[in-house]
Amino acid sequence: MALGNITSVRKGPAEFASNLVIRALIAAALALPYRWRIPLAGWIVSRIVSPLAGYDKRIRENLAHVMPDLPKAEVDRLVRQVPNNAGRTLIEIYSGTDFTARFSDAPLTGPGVATLETARDEGRPVLLVTAHFGNYDVPRAALIARGFRVGGLYREMNNLYFNPHYVAAMEQIGTPVFPRGRKGLSGLIRFLRDGGMVGILIDQYMRDGVPMDFFGQPAPTALSAAELALKYNALVVPIYGIRQPNGLDFEVVCEAPIPEGSAEDITQALTTSLEKQVRRHMDQWFWIHRRWKPDRKIRKRTG
Repeated sequence: MALGNITSVRKGPAEFASNLVIRALIAAALALPYRWRIPLAGWIVSRIVSPLAGYDKRIRENLAHVMPDLPKAEVDRLVRQVPNNAGRTLIEIYSGTDFTARFSDAPLTGPGVATLETARDEGRPVLLVTAHFGNYDVPRAALIARGFRVGGLYREMNNLYFNPHYVAAMEQIGTPVFPRGRKGLSGLIRFLRDGGMVGILIDQYMRDGVPMDFFGQPAPTALSAAELALKYNALVVPIYGIRQPNGLDFEVVCEAPIPEGSAEDITQALTTSLEKQVRRHMDQWFWIHRRWKPDRKIRKRTG
């Protein structure tokens, strides 16, 4: 069973230089008090990194593809606020104990909270399905702080130099973490069989994925989470770390478990759940992703 695309590793001079710049910026931000470093990182990514990297253009293209009638003022706002949330998220993940301490008592709301508590007591495996929305590591941090055994599945970075310290940052929040693909699959399965909970993100374009309706357009999506749940009798619970108006705090929303069904039905239900959350908080989803890739012909998975 494949857990999505295998990362294309790059390790040339450009990647090395990019990694040095990013690490320098992260180190400078971490020297500041938490309440200052988070908005600063958001401002840097929004006002400097995003225009230079072409993120502004990509956000506009994605919005035009799925919401062509969105008012220009709202598009302009999202062009600034989406990278701001991305910058905040990155430095939060690198903030280690400052980050985990802040969310040890983050409110957990929604009908899925009782489900998670029962699953923990019964030792039943759970797939916590989220997305690049709000801060995707807040649910993991908040649940670990409350005594839940939560692992994480991550996609290795394309930049060979950046990946090791990014993984180390995630491990400061909690372990175990498993790389996407064959390398991490065996460990993830053992953890699930032992009654663990694993966080999975499902909102990236997958070349060999199955098209799911997302904002009215087909978005190729991996069926991995649903297939794991069906094979190992795991509950599937959508969960989101939603940034609050002060820009620093979060609410963890645990939705009701997805009903049993086919892998395609479960995955579409998860995609629909995400769309509803994004529509409520448009500036918190990572519109920078090439989620639809409308210039490419969508190929249904065969076999």
